[in-house]
Amino acid sequence: MIALLSQLTAEAVLKGSKSMARRKRRNHAPAFKAQVALAAMKGDRTLAELAQQYDIHPNQITDWKTQLLERAAQVFDGPKAEPGPDLKELHAKIGQLTLENDFLESALTKAGRLSARR
Repeated sequence: MIALLSQLTAEAVLKGSKSMARRKRRNHAPAFKAQVALAAMKGDRTLAELAQQYDIHPNQITDWKTQLLERAAQVFDGPKAEPGPDLKELHAKIGQLTLENDFLESALTKAGRLSARR
């Protein structure tokens, strides 16, 4: 009787563990996050309704809405031009390396170590 009872409880635990399996972690696209955050910004539906509609936790919607509000001003900042490389500095470096190559070529030619093939 005890063996049968322990076997039944073990089966119940195994069945319960299958139903309690955790959902895989999902990665949402930025466009989806923006859509959800904008829907939350409108305020025509509650967080619970949005969470049910988009199948997300309400805290996640709140986080995305906060991020949208914090970064909204960056949209209107205009493009940030990254400074390109300093051309004068690069040309100077090219000239220096050319001189060093010419010097080493002539020194090795005089020493007979540089082959005629290049």
